Amino acid sequence: MGNNVLINDDQALGTDQVLKLTALVYLNDALAAQEYETCRELIDTAKNLGVSQGEISAVIADYLNGNNLGRQRQNRIRS
Repeated sequence: MGNNVLINDDQALGTDQVLKLTALVYLNDALAAQEYETCRELIDTAKNLGVSQGEISAVIADYLNGNNLGRQRQNRIRS
């Protein structure tokens, strides 16, 4: 495994993909922990690593849709 890859040869992830995935995981973790002040920096870092806006939006959408541990779904009643 001297080629800087993760997993096996059929599902190899290069260093760039690992860095992109790690950036998205850090963003997801910050959202789940409600550490919103760090999200802008994490998004900028992710973009610098080549993560697309669509991939970033997907992580944020998952958070907003309640697919995370840091936020609970609740009914909101407007008066």
